[in-house]
Amino acid sequence: MSENCMEKSLRQLPSVDEVLRDGRVAEMLENHPRIVILGAVRAVLADERKGILSGAAKTRPEIKKEEYLEMVVEKTAAVVKLAVRPNLRRVINATGVILHTNLGRALLSERAREAVNIVASNYSNLELDLKTGRRGSRYAALENLLTSLTGAEDALVVNNNAAAVLLALSTAARGREVIVSRGQLVEIGGSFRIPEVMAQSGAKLVEVGATNKTYPEDYRRAICGETAMLLHVHTSNYRIIGFTRETTIGELVEIGREYNLPVMSDLGSGFLLDLSRFGLPQEPTVQEVLGAGPDIVTFSGDKLLGGPQAGIILGKRYYIEKMKKNPLTRAVRVDKMTVAALEATLREYQDEEKAIGEIPTLQMLTVNQGILEKRAYTLKSFLQNVLDKTIAEFTVEKGISAVGGGAMPTAELLTAVVAVSPRNISAGELQAALRRGDPAVMGRVQEDRLILDLRTISDTELQLLAEAVARALE
Repeated sequence: MSENCMEKSLRQLPSVDEVLRDGRVAEMLENHPRIVILGAVRAVLADERKGILSGAAKTRPEIKKEEYLEMVVEKTAAVVKLAVRPNLRRVINATGVILHTNLGRALLSERAREAVNIVASNYSNLELDLKTGRRGSRYAALENLLTSLTGAEDALVVNNNAAAVLLALSTAARGREVIVSRGQLVEIGGSFRIPEVMAQSGAKLVEVGATNKTYPEDYRRAICGETAMLLHVHTSNYRIIGFTRETTIGELVEIGREYNLPVMSDLGSGFLLDLSRFGLPQEPTVQEVLGAGPDIVTFSGDKLLGGPQAGIILGKRYYIEKMKKNPLTRAVRVDKMTVAALEATLREYQDEEKAIGEIPTLQMLTVNQGILEKRAYTLKSFLQNVLDKTIAEFTVEKGISAVGGGAMPTAELLTAVVAVSPRNISAGELQAALRRGDPAVMGRVQEDRLILDLRTISDTELQLLAEAVARALE
């Protein structure tokens, strides 16, 4: 572009004030903060100037001033739309991974959502005893429910399971040794590992046994005057198979009693119901583990339990009371919305069949294959009604879902999927377009086809998902 053309194009650009006086921009100013609109206008104009000066805007000299204004206003509207969109927003999970860590893990039940809305919208008796009018405990409602559901002597809830492990070790073993099997030194997610959490607590790690085999005698040989605790970590996010031997929690409790040492079990993802009757792998329930007699049991609230993010600590009153007095407890305490959501979730478990029907995680784990196939054919029908066959092909097939969230690593859940084979773009490009949409959609790509798994899609999302796929393809 010649220097004269550049100058002409630059003169054609509207000023910031001219853009702000446009009726459409004035309307935006009524609905959005001025700083956002102003920033968007300046960004668009700066981008246009850069294009002109770099020579990239070759046709700009032919554009009239009013056309420039139109173009700048349109681009400003697009920039504002992105700027005011929340960073944390809705995603339709079509991956089939039920407890998808990147997508927020467990969905809350309707009862839990209502409870959160009530305490978020109103004042509550979070730390007030309404009977006496005196200060109460934010944990009281949760303690009663947890102890009645599990048979534990006492309970405490913190903000996640890593915090629960940290608090328990800091309280019962700071400055002393904790013995754990080498095969149980798991990474719990986000590159955080049991040895690192233990080091942060001030406890000293003592590894025993081999990766695939640890015997009760390995623990006995490692016990000394510095030993504070025996730790059992349930490998809920992986399995070692083949030539193996694991010391059970029951065997560890016997050793603890023999040497007068407390025993702690970190379940990771804790189950309150046995769902093996639905064809799921046998997992130890919280009640079964507590029945073996450990002093402390910890697990997550937002995995197989199906509640909000939380770390749940159950066990002997002596140790729980000491944890409640640890200053670290305040640093890892739960807020009012977590308390409300977890209480409502736990109340669902007072009726086991109701819990399976009402808690989304349990619904998705136990849903009938026939229901999944019906959803798949409904989705396929929606897609075929809005899209021409020349744009994409849709087929209903069987597939495999995953539990996710570091739970049931060996589980393969038979599911129904809709495979989308786009004609004009690749499956990867379709996946990216869906991810950038509103609402965003997450699926998985296999053999240049986009796979939409119906296990993690509700009936109410089918039409919305079909419309999102149509927009992305068109």
